[in-house]
Amino acid sequence: MRIAIFPGSFDPFTLGHLDVLKSALQLFDKVIVAVGYNSGKNGFFPPEIRVEIIKKAIEGLKNVEVCAYEGMTISFAKQKGASCIVRGLRTTTDFELESVIAQANKKMAPDIQSIFIPSSHEYSFISSTVVRDVLVNGGDSSEFLPANVDINYFLNKRNQP
Repeated sequence: MRIAIFPGSFDPFTLGHLDVLKSALQLFDKVIVAVGYNSGKNGFFPPEIRVEIIKKAIEGLKNVEVCAYEGMTISFAKQKGASCIVRGLRTTTDFELESVIAQANKKMAPDIQSIFIPSSHEYSFISSTVVRDVLVNGGDSSEFLPANVDINYFLNKRNQP
């Protein structure tokens, strides 16, 4: 079985992420969407809510697992038996950063490949940073998020004590 991990902070998971995931599913038997987090940092959404958002966004997709992890991505890939790390690209700047990370990962785990999947043109401008800015300022983020994700539900959940 060809297993890939698709790691990211996914804070929150956008239409661009979903687009890359759907492309990855055409190449692999199983894709693990891996929500990376650092316990020393506070994200906009806590990891457990990010996982919930992604599970809602991918309803109906087969052969996808969603989980959170902490630590090095390459270690997590080994733990999950993945042969590949999938990274989405929007711009040439993304490529420059991701290629450096891929080279470091290759040095640490020569048997795990990195594959870059460009997002479709209509999603190339969407980033989680932009979506968070829209959310913080009370704007409508629905054009950037999967249709079945009620972001207000998750915002309310985030704000509960």
